[in-house]
Amino acid sequence: MSEVTEGAVRPLIDGAARRRPIGLLLVAIPVLLMIWLVIWPAMNAIGRTIWRTDANGQLSFDLSSYVFFFSDRYSLDNLAVTLWTTFVCAILLLVICLPIALYLRFSHGRLSAYVQALAIFPMFVPSIILAFAFIRVLGPNGMVDILLNAVDLPKIRTPYLTPWGPVIGLVWDNIPLTVLILLAGLGSVANQSIEAARDVGANALQVFWHIILPRISNSVLVALSFSVLGIFSSFTLPYLLGPASPEMLGPFMQRTLREVQNPVGAMTQAVVAFGFCIVFGLFYVRSVARNQGK
Repeated sequence: MSEVTEGAVRPLIDGAARRRPIGLLLVAIPVLLMIWLVIWPAMNAIGRTIWRTDANGQLSFDLSSYVFFFSDRYSLDNLAVTLWTTFVCAILLLVICLPIALYLRFSHGRLSAYVQALAIFPMFVPSIILAFAFIRVLGPNGMVDILLNAVDLPKIRTPYLTPWGPVIGLVWDNIPLTVLILLAGLGSVANQSIEAARDVGANALQVFWHIILPRISNSVLVALSFSVLGIFSSFTLPYLLGPASPEMLGPFMQRTLREVQNPVGAMTQAVVAFGFCIVFGLFYVRSVARNQGK
């Protein structure tokens, strides 16, 4: 009997052993790309900002660029604007996208299909086109101003070139991904659970708080993590729609490198931004690990 069992199991073991190199090769490609495109440039930037060559050609440990960044009022203002924009966009995305995802999950028919198409549409609009449309609609003497002037109403104070300009553009630009992630999470909510809760007298708010929200909490965290990482490192929309001072870290790095001709300062700003993104990314990794453990 043992020989028969061994004869049946051995082909499975040999097959798994043959497939293992192929699986490792498939995993090795994205890992190598991540090391080449992310980890190595990050480590190189960190090394170039903390190790300096003095006049005698000696390599020495030096944190002066970071000391300057965290003591410079303008740099801190730019960091504060970046954090403020990221926080406001994350809250607005959650407030806007969660109701849309809930509607799409529990509604059927032609109207829900139109709503889904409108929610996904910003994914196919390049950021520079979005910025141009924003300026033509909400900018000075834009479409809104023309319409208000036509009916003898005063002009609005345009959000263009204010901190709210990038917020509007970034929220609109990140709606599709946020809605799709939340909608995928809502797919794990069974209709039977909601019907059972309603049968015992639970109202809509109680169903959402006790049935839906606990099951999509990881999806909410993943959606916010992706949005925060994209918003914190954004460049095009803050550069075109935001104020010149203070500015988000993306335009700040570009101006420091191109206009001020200070590559070490730009790399320092990049390392600081990378550090904050790592903190945000840990929430995503923790969420994925927690899901794998279930």
